[in-house]
Amino acid sequence: MIWLSVVAFIVAALAAGFIVRWMRSHAVVYGNGMPQRFHLGDIPRLGGAALFLGIGCSWGLGVLQSIHWGDPGSLKLGAWVGGWLVALLPAVFGGIAEDMTQRLSVRYRLSLTGASGALAIILLGLSLPRTGWPWLDSVLTAAPWLSVAIVVIAVSGLPHAFNIIDGYNGLAGMVALIVCLALAHVALQVGDRALAALLVSTAAATGGFLVWNYPRGMLFAGDGGAYVWGGVIALASISLVQRNADVSPWFPMLLLIYPVWETIFSIYRKAVRGVSPGVADALHFHQLIYRRIVRGVFHDDESRRVLMRNNRTSPYLWGFTLLTVVPAVLFWNNTPLLMAFCGLFVVSYVMAYLAIVRFKVPNWLRH
Repeated sequence: MIWLSVVAFIVAALAAGFIVRWMRSHAVVYGNGMPQRFHLGDIPRLGGAALFLGIGCSWGLGVLQSIHWGDPGSLKLGAWVGGWLVALLPAVFGGIAEDMTQRLSVRYRLSLTGASGALAIILLGLSLPRTGWPWLDSVLTAAPWLSVAIVVIAVSGLPHAFNIIDGYNGLAGMVALIVCLALAHVALQVGDRALAALLVSTAAATGGFLVWNYPRGMLFAGDGGAYVWGGVIALASISLVQRNADVSPWFPMLLLIYPVWETIFSIYRKAVRGVSPGVADALHFHQLIYRRIVRGVFHDDESRRVLMRNNRTSPYLWGFTLLTVVPAVLFWNNTPLLMAFCGLFVVSYVMAYLAIVRFKVPNWLRH
């Protein structure tokens, strides 16, 4: 598992370095007037390609190790890993196409991530066996199609949730890395070494990308990177619950409650204003922190000033994420407690959002 992680990190880091050096020209199509833009200059947005290459090489090496080299790590990685990669392809290629051209509409990208969800069901046999609510579990038993629909929604929706929180250097990448390691930890607790290996490799590839993304901001993950993280984590979350009866379905929900609730809340506030959910704006939680909590930086170089302020935003959200990850890892098999923490996060998020909007942030939080 360590060897696969080293390969994932090195391949992703080298591929990212190649993109930074030789593939900057596509970045000029990303307009300066975009509301979610908080940087100066033309920065490559093809970090997703580096991530997918690192993950693919690592997973492929793991399969070869398990099938042809005696499986020294007892990972039991087989041909089914190829099904994971094939299932991810529509979403990842759609995200990369958007990063290259800026012409792929939200409807087409949602269709492609939905295709990844359908492939996950066909190739991997994914389903949600339980929800933690007995009455809803009985409904799933009586109507198996509902379980299939939930899987498609999860696999198609989570990539877009990660895309929403991908606004500042190191933000989405570090959240994805933390979530992958948390899922891997619980997978090892229940003896699912194969799933843990895929997740640790994904975390390592993310680390290779972060070498160039934080704090220097030389490469962005783009839609492709968000779709890689969202797709892998969605597949892993459903697989962990499906393959291990001890794991509560609310464990991955609490792990991912920040990007999931950010998406739900964004849809709600846009609907209230009569705006389409697909229209980008600058009112997400992380953007409010950048505008109203992170103090201005004084520096003669404007681009350096913007970069330094950008880098100070992400740690606030890393801490916010850890507030859900820690209880999720501690109580991964306790459904009622996990549900309570999910509710607590939702209330805390809304209160924090309203406090920032109303300029009622304590001075000790401003940095």
